[in-house]
Amino acid sequence: MTVPVTGTDPRTAGADHRVSPARIAVVQCDAQVGTANRERNLRRGLDLAGQAADGGATLVVLPELCATGYAFATRAEAYAHAEEVPSGATVRAWEAFARDRGVHLVGGLVEQDGVRLFDSAVLVGPDGYIGHYRKTHLWNTEKLWFTPGDRGFPVFETRLGRIGLLICWDIWFPEVPRLLALQGADIICSANNWTWTPPPVLDASGRCMAAYLTMTAAHVNNVVIAAANRIGTDRDARFLGCSLIAGTGGRPLGEIAGPDEERVLTADVDVVASRAAPIWNPLNDLVRDRRTDLYDPMLGYRRSGPFPR
Repeated sequence: MTVPVTGTDPRTAGADHRVSPARIAVVQCDAQVGTANRERNLRRGLDLAGQAADGGATLVVLPELCATGYAFATRAEAYAHAEEVPSGATVRAWEAFARDRGVHLVGGLVEQDGVRLFDSAVLVGPDGYIGHYRKTHLWNTEKLWFTPGDRGFPVFETRLGRIGLLICWDIWFPEVPRLLALQGADIICSANNWTWTPPPVLDASGRCMAAYLTMTAAHVNNVVIAAANRIGTDRDARFLGCSLIAGTGGRPLGEIAGPDEERVLTADVDVVASRAAPIWNPLNDLVRDRRTDLYDPMLGYRRSGPFPR
């Protein structure tokens, strides 16, 4: 059963002055590998996205590889699940949904570009395809079929605001959310297949390390991060849920999902409010306080320059 959970950013609760109000939804679901499961995976993801849209969501985030499942056994099987972006059937279905429901949607799939395969996240909106991101940091057996991402860390302009994307293991590398924030991202959408690792995976509060890393990244970059993870077991891989939406202060906006529940969590935010969030008090500003006299302002990143929030 799907249980919607709603949170609200206390800074914007009941605020009629919001410049870019949005209801963000993260979908926690189960996707199974196997070409016979592809239609089911697509339909179930869209059904849950539809429930989110019915509840007023304007930005929906689905998990990593939600269209294909995760646990490929061979390179040939990974190729069998792949499609081109944006011309493939999955992106076309996501585009049709976004146009029909007037929402923005992020989802994960296996992208094929020539002979290369990428673990990619795609962003679509009411006007169609916007852009996509190729996972930079590959986890475990992903390295056996995927090529590491070669597009850097793009930030996409949308009607809602500027949206950055990251995928799963990326959140363990603080450079990723920092570079997205430095490029002006108002919100980061994090599509994930966080897996169970050697115990203890969950602490006494039921939270996993990935949730804490997401909250920390949101806090130190003063940016909303919407993290959607999957659940269930896909062959020998088990997934731990813990989807959440972290506000600019790092705190979860609402609940953190449990480890085995199909959930849709939502939060109401002012997307562009993060542009003022770095100013904490008269003497401390996260952007101003950076010691760029000691290190490169963009951490050596050359695909894009800084963009003011």
